[in-house]
Amino acid sequence: MPATRITEPGSTRVKASAEQAAWPMRAFADRRALSRQEMLATALRWPRPERLLEPLALPEGKLDDGMRTLGLTTVGELLEHLPRASREARTVADLAPGEQATVAVQVRAISARPVRRRGMRPLVQATVHDATGSMRATFFNQPWLVQRYPPGTQLLLHGKADERGGFRVAHHAIGAQLALAESDAPVAQDAPPAAVGGRPGEDDGGAVGRAVAHYPASEGVSSTQILTLVQGVRERLADVPEPLPALTRVDEGLPDRASALAAMHFARDESDSEQGRGRLAFDELLLTQLVFLRRRARRGEQQAAHALSDRPQMSARWLADGLPFAPTGDQRRTIEEIDADLSGTRAMQRLLMGEVGSGKTVVALYAMLRAVEHGHQAALMAPTETLAEQHFATIQRLIGAEPVACALLTGSTAARRREDVVGKLASGELSLVVGTHALIEPDVAFASLAVAVVDEQHRFGVRQRAALHAKGVPHTLHMTATPIPRTLALAGYGDLDTSTLRELPHGRQPIDTRIVAGERARARAYDRLREQLTAGRQAFVVCPLIDEEPAGDAQQETPPSGLGDLRAATAELERLRKGELCGYRLVLLHGGMRPREKRLAMTEFAQGKADVLVATTVIEVGIDVPNATVMLVENAERFGISQLHQLRGRIGRGEHRASCLLMGPPGSARLRALAEHSDGFALAEIDLELRSEGELVGTRQSGLRQFNVAQLPRDAPLLERARARAEAIVASDPELREPENALLGDALRDSFGAEALEPIPA
Repeated sequence: MPATRITEPGSTRVKASAEQAAWPMRAFADRRALSRQEMLATALRWPRPERLLEPLALPEGKLDDGMRTLGLTTVGELLEHLPRASREARTVADLAPGEQATVAVQVRAISARPVRRRGMRPLVQATVHDATGSMRATFFNQPWLVQRYPPGTQLLLHGKADERGGFRVAHHAIGAQLALAESDAPVAQDAPPAAVGGRPGEDDGGAVGRAVAHYPASEGVSSTQILTLVQGVRERLADVPEPLPALTRVDEGLPDRASALAAMHFARDESDSEQGRGRLAFDELLLTQLVFLRRRARRGEQQAAHALSDRPQMSARWLADGLPFAPTGDQRRTIEEIDADLSGTRAMQRLLMGEVGSGKTVVALYAMLRAVEHGHQAALMAPTETLAEQHFATIQRLIGAEPVACALLTGSTAARRREDVVGKLASGELSLVVGTHALIEPDVAFASLAVAVVDEQHRFGVRQRAALHAKGVPHTLHMTATPIPRTLALAGYGDLDTSTLRELPHGRQPIDTRIVAGERARARAYDRLREQLTAGRQAFVVCPLIDEEPAGDAQQETPPSGLGDLRAATAELERLRKGELCGYRLVLLHGGMRPREKRLAMTEFAQGKADVLVATTVIEVGIDVPNATVMLVENAERFGISQLHQLRGRIGRGEHRASCLLMGPPGSARLRALAEHSDGFALAEIDLELRSEGELVGTRQSGLRQFNVAQLPRDAPLLERARARAEAIVASDPELREPENALLGDALRDSFGAEALEPIPA
């Protein structure tokens, strides 16, 4: 038999003989092998993705404007605009007066009734029914519906039930072909019939109980109108390309992408939409992991960093003899990991997560000293002046007698002092610098920057971190005092190596954390606070606001969602001076103060010249006053778990037991978690369960968008699968050049563009 030659559009020709075919082609549901003539005569249809770029044909007006507001201008964009929920079709008998609902009914009679108001078109009233009863449905300003909806027509109506048993229709459908109820002209009915939540050709009379897609909408366009448009382009789902290799889909048990989109738009029930959502979520997670892994793999292609490979000398001496305490096991393990990173020319990109008080600064200082002893420079960048000043003071204390030139550079640094620091950084005279955004000013240049530490890196934008990286090609250590669960570490930091500090230094006391609710409990809390002050200890009182009447961002340091009775630091200071803490020395600290005022307040408190520091969340990180044994947090329910855990970490740093008093409702799940758990990593997991990934880490401000479909932590197992699959793909085909990965590479570029390969921001 002669060889058979089959040509597929856009593909190479494939030759095969019938004798060589191990599995002959057979007719569907038949054991008979197809003949060559039958195979050649078979109509083949290939996806045409270019058709998804065609603009939507919309009448000018509010519908077109509303769709543009949603960013929906092409067929493909419309099909990718997924419903956020579904609503179940109700029965007539179940409708309650004033209720908005969707009902599946049949027309029994229909007629138009003139309206006396000038300029108004006749009302259309129809008697409709389902198996549970009948009602009168009223359509406004659409007289042509009398001809369109003759008796016997199956309808899907969305609107509001009235007190007299009627139903005022807002949006409506023929079967599942939804009409543009708010337009000024009838809608053509040439689209193929399809049942909402069903399959083409199914009877819509049984639509009760089925899911009706509910879409994110905008002014000028309703969810029902969007479903109308989706129905009109339903056949274009056949043009949706399949980015996943067939083997991946089979191994993961996933439907094809077109079917997944169809399941989301036209689900018969929740299982349909969940299967579709799972496939689309896997795509999002897989593409993100591919971005991370490919960035990670390309580090070696960047300009070489300084190899800090000489045997440790000053850093080893400092670690052995200069510290006032012995490093923990976690600190030593992390230092070994950093040493391995620094020894090569592949720039380190490591995320250091640490429990509150676990000694991240010690690890960071070791990395910086490795740069200094090699004759290079190191920089630590913090997001606020208060934190930068605290780091500078801590580093000066920890360095001790080691001959290291160190300076502080912030926005408040005096002009003459700034000029001196900038000059010495450029000449190389200055080995180590601590600062804020001032470090990335254009006129700040380094002679030889080898190590950069970015503290609380999530508070910096991608451009700010990249600007520090542009000062050289440094090894970069990213630090965060907020433990990140593995799920979010993969989702937001999958391109970084990670180190974790869980152990606390020897001698750290556990902190007694209690929820304080009611006036009697509040009085006892202040009794406890005064007892500690009388014993020579100090305390923090934390408030969510700066002033009682917020006026712009500078006036508050916690979002005021439902301000209610929120306490403000400035007013609380005056109230406490006259009330519960009369006779004690109180000072104020908040982000709206001038730098000099903040330094003075912190100095007074740190030196014991003040008994109580009344503050906002500006003290969340970096404050170290061992004599402080009480923290009282007003309106604690207004703070997040991680923020409260950070605040609590400001006490319990000395030899005395400490107490954290959370003023708030006893029923708050967040406050109960704080009272029951002291492990920041456990609290991070609880926080993730109570909130969403976007609220916790956002998009890392790295330019990567948040997930549209994937939901964390719900999809944590799916994320693990996507990570494993991405690792396998990158290991075998890092550039995605193999034919089976070609469409996956296209999807990656479509989703992320140039970001798919750009270097990791510093």
